[in-house]
Amino acid sequence: MKTHAFWSFLVLALTVNTFAQDTKAYQPGEIRQKLEKLNVLGSVLYVAAHPDDENTRLIAFYANEKLMRTAYLSATRGDGGQNLIGPEIREELGLIRTQELLAARRTDGGQQFFSRANDFGYSKNPDETFNIWDREKVLADFVWTFRKFRPDVVITRFNSDGRSHGHHTASAILAREAFELSGDPNAFPDQLDYVDPWQPKKIFWNTGWWWFRDTGGDTTNLKKIDVGQYNPLLGESYPEIAARSRSMHKSQGFGSTGSRGEQIEYLEQWGGEEANTPFEGIDTSWGRVEGAKEVSFFIDKAIKIYDERNPQLIIEPLMGARKALESVQNDFWKEIKKREIEELIVAASGLYIGLKADQPNYAVGDSIQINMEVVNRSDQKMLVEQVKFDTWPNPIELGVLLPNNKPLQTEMNFLIPNGTKYAHPYWLREKGTLGMYTVNDQEMIGKPENDPAIKGVVSVLLNDEKIHIEVPVVFKRTDPVEGEVTEPLTIGPPVMVNISGGVLVFGDDQSKSVDVRVIAGKNKTKGNVTLDTPDGWKVSPAQYAFDLNQKGEEQIFTFSISPPASSSEGNVLAKAEINGRTYTKGLTVIDYDHIPKQTLYPDAKVKVVKVNLKRKGNLIGYIDGAGDAIPENLSQIGYQVESLAKDDVSADNLKKYDAVILGIRAFNTVDWLSYKNSELFEYVKQGGNLIIQYNTSHRLVTQDISPYSLKLSRDRVAVEEAPVEILAFDHPVMKGPNRITEKDFEGWVQERGLYFPNEWGEEFTPILKSNDPGESPKTGGLLVAKYGGGYYVYSGYSWFRELPAGVPGAYRIFVNLISLGK
Repeated sequence: MKTHAFWSFLVLALTVNTFAQDTKAYQPGEIRQKLEKLNVLGSVLYVAAHPDDENTRLIAFYANEKLMRTAYLSATRGDGGQNLIGPEIREELGLIRTQELLAARRTDGGQQFFSRANDFGYSKNPDETFNIWDREKVLADFVWTFRKFRPDVVITRFNSDGRSHGHHTASAILAREAFELSGDPNAFPDQLDYVDPWQPKKIFWNTGWWWFRDTGGDTTNLKKIDVGQYNPLLGESYPEIAARSRSMHKSQGFGSTGSRGEQIEYLEQWGGEEANTPFEGIDTSWGRVEGAKEVSFFIDKAIKIYDERNPQLIIEPLMGARKALESVQNDFWKEIKKREIEELIVAASGLYIGLKADQPNYAVGDSIQINMEVVNRSDQKMLVEQVKFDTWPNPIELGVLLPNNKPLQTEMNFLIPNGTKYAHPYWLREKGTLGMYTVNDQEMIGKPENDPAIKGVVSVLLNDEKIHIEVPVVFKRTDPVEGEVTEPLTIGPPVMVNISGGVLVFGDDQSKSVDVRVIAGKNKTKGNVTLDTPDGWKVSPAQYAFDLNQKGEEQIFTFSISPPASSSEGNVLAKAEINGRTYTKGLTVIDYDHIPKQTLYPDAKVKVVKVNLKRKGNLIGYIDGAGDAIPENLSQIGYQVESLAKDDVSADNLKKYDAVILGIRAFNTVDWLSYKNSELFEYVKQGGNLIIQYNTSHRLVTQDISPYSLKLSRDRVAVEEAPVEILAFDHPVMKGPNRITEKDFEGWVQERGLYFPNEWGEEFTPILKSNDPGESPKTGGLLVAKYGGGYYVYSGYSWFRELPAGVPGAYRIFVNLISLGK
């Protein structure tokens, strides 16, 4: 049996899944809805593989119409996807998509969980997925979430029969296995130090017309739910709420328009007692909790007397419900409903509590000033007793009465203690594998994000009843356009070192200059900065001294790195030494309007690669698409790359370029290519060299992406080690200036390529052939055609992943593409 104190912690872990700020104010309709939710004791867990897989209509429906505790378990954080809003990929993209999911849940009313599985990229079948994921650990994470959240009903987005791609199918397989195992005390017994076994009552597959169209659309045996209702308390239909939620997935380009009227969702039951609706036969009232009749009585009274113009009337019966909860033996529901009741008491009283730091960033050992503001906006008798912060052992005693609308403002000063963890995302703190993140703390597994850096618990006596209100410490600033802007508080090292570039590629024996930016994390930071290099590499000078007076101040130092004579790969690590202590963390800030600012402290390292490389040409014109780092990668090997805007794209102006390259998905995202494409083709006709990187067939700005017939498909080669056969060994693109062999396809990352054409005109020469295991050969990944005096190249191979990763063969092939016709 778990203790009351443990369940308090657990419920806290379950509810901290949004960017918490001050005490939240609710609109009258929201208060009414939350009152009604107090009488609902049911839970539903939606399960899928990635951010954006979840059905936001069902989540919005169950959270706001049925008033269930509703959550989404995403197996991954979406690290392997594409990014339509910026250059971040892999772990940084996973962090963005994590925050987009949390923004979606703030919109539709759900909670959010994850497993430790890493989205390593597209996978065509579950066998491949399980070969890369640690299947047993991911299953353990699913079981852990089932036991921790305790869903009555589990719903999967995907089928387990392999009709979708590997991650999707794997998530459904694991959900079915977890459904069978989570109630078994012999399964993952180590978890039982923290949670009890829990058996969900039913499991369903959320199917749809696209799944059963092959059977003629027969929905006879499916459960049907109309999720299209209108909620008058919220002023929206659930599809409208769902569209706003789904539109938070901006990095995936999933902006959606809300709909109104009937909308049917279909469920196929996989397990549990057969029923016409998911919750049929499941008691979701206080009847499921022994000794809760008095609790229900007071809640019903609060609902009956609720007056939107005078919400404080419900405080007295809610206090009665809170007291009645003390005799309830079910610790799980007791703690959940206690928090819900206290949240409503605070909302009904208009109580505002804010804890604001004087700066956004701190280092261990810094002094921090916290400004507390408390306002009682009701006639209730209220006294602020104390505030206690999780970072410091002793509470601050206050004992201040709060008259109606008379603010209490006070300042507190502390030192950030040694041992305080940096704000780096918890799942990135330890080195993981291709398929898994390393998280050894069981209680952290599944959590969507770090806890706030510093949290305060404010103890308030409200009508002589004590309530503990948790509030994070945040930073606030006034923006001249946006007004008040709230940012998460971050704690980091006393000094950061950023080394330029994610990878440095050396195509010859010439040294390269690399800038190291030393950033003060606190005032009066003085020391030395050095670089550690792999064997055979040389760096000059050996060190620099830095002297930074103010936090945030920077100094840039330029080192010269010389490669060895032969091919070599490794990492260069930047190190800052202060008073005999060495620091090796950099600083990365991700700042987009739709998510809270994210601060990371990654290892201050850069990959260095020496590759035997010959090149022709010099000047490259680049049309940015959805965002990639290829211009920077090409600059590193000696090309001069110029970004091209709409007015730059004319056949005459393009003549000066040795090649013009389109960034990934340019024909999906750059509207003016719908008519400037003709200028590009004319440039080729007059002797130019045009290289088009991958696009998707969905939402092309024009179908005319080539001067010849070319049809895109969803063909891809997801296994990065898949054999590649050179079909046109003597084609100019394979012959020079670098002779390409099968060795150049070694060491690729994440995938071979994606969205290959599957039909093309006879003018094209297919250069390469590859396929995933058990599939037919794909020959459309690299197509080259002469057009007039120049070359048109279309390639679905994933250069946008391989070049930033420093894959030598990818550089050799891409240089050959640029060198065509030279």
